[in-house]
Amino acid sequence: MTQTAPDNALGRIAQGDAPVLETLLSMNLDALERSGLDDETYLLVRLAALVAMDAPPMSYLITLGAAAETGMTVEQAQAVLVAIAPVVGSARVTAAAGNILRGVMGAAAIADSIPEQRSR
Repeated sequence: MTQTAPDNALGRIAQGDAPVLETLLSMNLDALERSGLDDETYLLVRLAALVAMDAPPMSYLITLGAAAETGMTVEQAQAVLVAIAPVVGSARVTAAAGNILRGVMGAAAIADSIPEQRSR
């Protein structure tokens, strides 16, 4: 079975037409509020959970994108990876580092492929 996306799918997402992403964002905001944690701690815990479950690159991109807005540092993210390595294993942490890199590189490639809007 082959699935194809319309040629303008990325354009629609860039313009804010992304119901799946909006739903995921809403779910995450609700979980943050219910957790009682501050934003930074919440995102560090999420990062640890993503590593533990061998999450795909996009999951890291979403979490780290939100983390950048809280002022979370690269050193804090690295500290989480160091702290959980004995529990989840070095292979899982190494895979997470690769998925983080793929997520960031994928986002950069998508951003580069979307043409700039010309002002009228």
